[in-house]
Amino acid sequence: MFAQIKRLGSDTAIYGISTVVGRFLTFLLTPLYAHILSRGDVGIVATVFAYVAFLNVLYGYGMESAFFKFSSSLEVGDRKQNFSVPFVSLCVTSFVFTVWIVLNAGSIASLIHLSDNYNVTVKYAALILLLDAVAIVPFASLRLARKAKWFATLKLMNIVINVACNILFLFKFDMGVDGIFLSGVISSGITLLFLIPTIKSNFSTRWTGKLYADLLKFGLPYVPAGIATMMIQVIDRPILESLTDKATVGLYQANYRLGIFMMLVVSMFDFAWRPFFFSHAHDPNAKRLFARVLTYFILVMSGLFLVLGMFIEDIVRLPIFFGYSILPQSYWVGLSIVPVVLLAYMFLGISNNLVAGIYIEKKTTYLPGITFIGALVNVVANFILIPQSGIMGAAIATLLSYVVMAVGVYVVAQRVYPVQYELGRISKIFAAMLVVFGLHYTVTFSGYEVVWKCCLLLLFGALMYWMKFFEPSEFGKIAKVFVKRREVISPTEVPTDEGA
Repeated sequence: MFAQIKRLGSDTAIYGISTVVGRFLTFLLTPLYAHILSRGDVGIVATVFAYVAFLNVLYGYGMESAFFKFSSSLEVGDRKQNFSVPFVSLCVTSFVFTVWIVLNAGSIASLIHLSDNYNVTVKYAALILLLDAVAIVPFASLRLARKAKWFATLKLMNIVINVACNILFLFKFDMGVDGIFLSGVISSGITLLFLIPTIKSNFSTRWTGKLYADLLKFGLPYVPAGIATMMIQVIDRPILESLTDKATVGLYQANYRLGIFMMLVVSMFDFAWRPFFFSHAHDPNAKRLFARVLTYFILVMSGLFLVLGMFIEDIVRLPIFFGYSILPQSYWVGLSIVPVVLLAYMFLGISNNLVAGIYIEKKTTYLPGITFIGALVNVVANFILIPQSGIMGAAIATLLSYVVMAVGVYVVAQRVYPVQYELGRISKIFAAMLVVFGLHYTVTFSGYEVVWKCCLLLLFGALMYWMKFFEPSEFGKIAKVFVKRREVISPTEVPTDEGA
């Protein structure tokens, strides 16, 4: 089991390198937008991308998850058919959707409260949706084939091109909001060109209606579930705008993006997790393996939450961009929402982990109900909390919805695919995390804040040891990993034929 978890960790690390580097490059756009654009324009960008997130679900209509399920088992059709059928379907439908949006750009801009000046922005957004939808299956096939390095390279290239174009169009050509979305069109288009060899090697003209029907039956329930998930992630922006103004949305968006470091871990884990649990679903020790993965995941996320939650203000205030801080001082008033956002991403990651059993047992019809309950909590909480607490209310609403969704996924997954999760060990992690973060908020040492925070991190480890979280066998496994690495890199080691 430890070897399987190591493999999951290695894949996560590969995805993580590109994700961390790529997201960091994208994160550089946050101070760029904050220093160049007005808060109102930052709010417009956030709002349009919120609608793009919703439409991404409709454009994909669950075909990625359906591809993973049927391509991993080959229940119907051969390998190429399992690639080509969902790929062709996405090409046709996304083209139709995009043509309709382009032809009705003016009406759509008016519908989302944008002036006629942003009609081109809507068209660029439609093109991004088209290009990204066509790339869904090719990217998924790379993940399933465990071609993590090529997948990571393409994703990183996409982000590098996007960031470079953003800088060019904002600084050189002063294109404003339109330049941001044109950058997305260019980066997505170039990425798709590099996926052509993958498409050619997997494509087949042999169509099978039975496979297509099964793909739709499996994937379509993901649409309402995906829409509800997007509502949880981005509906707070339009609601916040309707209750306040675009400038407040810009303040919220800039600080919300600081949660990117937690989102990185969730994203790179999910990239490796889905193909991993499908490939190990029929292993004799699968359920025990999945339980242990959840425990380790929560441990890592809790440590990351403490580091980021306690040090984020210190990081943001540092003048690291040629004398400029990550965010202008006028945005610092919103930093208090960051720990809430970090915790929300943590529960999103837990939901992604728990959902494995629902996918394995093909019970995706349960997902819409779970996610709509979470979305309903989000919408109601936003309308209740924003008038009272402003952007903090919006952040708390997001956290509440993710917690509700994690609980819902757990309850359903335990009914269809019961797993004996290590709840005792997990409760120890949360207890230690709450104690440490509670001390951070209630006890301060003026002039020694950084030292105090470092002591709190050591306290977290001490509490875990005191509560006997780690099993003796785990210490042994970890020790063997480090000993093996040291042997491999030793200059005096003479490799045998077996190890070469």
